[in-house]
Amino acid sequence: MSEQLFDRRMLEALICPVTHARLSYDAEQQELVSKAASLAFPIRAGIPVMLVDEARKLD
Repeated sequence: MSEQLFDRRMLEALICPVTHARLSYDAEQQELVSKAASLAFPIRAGIPVMLVDEARKLD
């Protein structure tokens, strides 16, 4: 199974669905991180899952 990488250019178009703030890309965890909302949105098969219910809460 080959791992698909996230297209970093997409990051410029995406914002946090909660706070509308910018997101940062965590390549190691394959997540988009909203520091403002303390949430990390998963990237699955190269596609960001921008659903709050699917996000991981940050400590």
